[in-house]
Amino acid sequence: MSKKHLPFESVSRRDLLKLGMGAGVIGPLALTAGNAKAVNTKAHVVIVGAGAGGLSMANRLTNSLQGAKITIIDAREKHYYQPGWTLVASGVWNKEKTETQVADWLPNSVNWVKGMVAEYNPDNNRVVLESGQLVDYDYLIVAAGLQLRYERIEGMDVNLIGQGKGIGSVYASMNAAAATNDEIKRWINRGSGTGLFTLAPTAIKCAGAPLKMTFTTLSRLENTGVRSNFNVEFMTPSGKLFSQPQVNAFVRQRFEEQSVKRNDFYTLKAIDADAKKATFAVRDSADIVRDYEFIHVVPPMTAPDSLMQSPLAFKQGENFTGFMKVDRETLQNPDYPNVWGIGDVMGMALNKTAASVKMQAAVLEQNFLAHLQNLPLPAKHNGYTSCPLITGIGKAMLVEFGWADTMAMMPSFSFIDPMAESWTVWVMKDRMLRPAYYAMLEGKV
Repeated sequence: MSKKHLPFESVSRRDLLKLGMGAGVIGPLALTAGNAKAVNTKAHVVIVGAGAGGLSMANRLTNSLQGAKITIIDAREKHYYQPGWTLVASGVWNKEKTETQVADWLPNSVNWVKGMVAEYNPDNNRVVLESGQLVDYDYLIVAAGLQLRYERIEGMDVNLIGQGKGIGSVYASMNAAAATNDEIKRWINRGSGTGLFTLAPTAIKCAGAPLKMTFTTLSRLENTGVRSNFNVEFMTPSGKLFSQPQVNAFVRQRFEEQSVKRNDFYTLKAIDADAKKATFAVRDSADIVRDYEFIHVVPPMTAPDSLMQSPLAFKQGENFTGFMKVDRETLQNPDYPNVWGIGDVMGMALNKTAASVKMQAAVLEQNFLAHLQNLPLPAKHNGYTSCPLITGIGKAMLVEFGWADTMAMMPSFSFIDPMAESWTVWVMKDRMLRPAYYAMLEGKV
């Protein structure tokens, strides 16, 4: 077995300290909070969404604007560290470790409107809430995230997760992640059977999560001592396992080494939960029905309906149809210059991770402040995204790359080989990224 396949590596304490034990480990540090001088304005800035992007911008703009009114719109009272849900579903973390309150992260000066946007009316600088309430703005930042479309899989319901029917899904909620762990344990305790791991035919947030769930489950199966009793298969609609070519090749090889059958061009179409059967649409073939003891469901994902149906979305026939239309470098909407985007809702390749939000927040802050002063927009987003790809319990790879034609790696740490599994990156994922994420929410990085 080669060194890169070992679960642990020799890492000095100095190298671990270089990781910063905190804020600096989400992406490069070239763009950080506090780079821009405060700008005086009486503008009303409305932020839609209190997820990672919305909270980050609320805190950044509170510090960088003087005299502005800042309003954030979201009905959710709780905020979740969603990157931790793979660890919950893998039995490594308790679910409570991922839960905080939205109020914990909001500056006192920010006006919190507890509702959900039903309609965007950028021609009149207004959003309409589901309650009918109208909120006018001078500037709008859309950080509305993604909508999980489980209903597009016939027979699938999030209430089936963890109910003893073999269905898991790390995306649905904190409780669903914990229930997914319960279902995996039931499968393991049964001592045999088929596990199916799926991908969605759409863009998804944390695109590495389905692979992480497969690899951590493989670790658990191998620890039983009877791995050969379990059949593990991975279904991919596109034929790709990961967007970055080197990592895609790596995962293909590891699946072969760990006896994971890969089924290319399979899209989950329907589930019969009582019979434990899944129907897949297969390219250039009739539908195929597969039995399973466990299935990990990755739902199709879209922008929220309110955004998809608005003038702010890419239109039918355009790239990223239905997602928010932005200039991918400046994050400004080309049709409505007072409207900006951040996070998963935007129509652009790859950028649906917390690390992407960290980089986008710095770009957006600088460009937003420049726009207020009628200055050229100085910052450009380079498509940076990062995935601490767990390849087994106790080992991971730090995959960082951007939009370059070659999707070349963009490593932040010289002492970490992006194509080598290491305990160092596992420690980063397990111990360091959560405090770094919270520092991002506070606008500190």
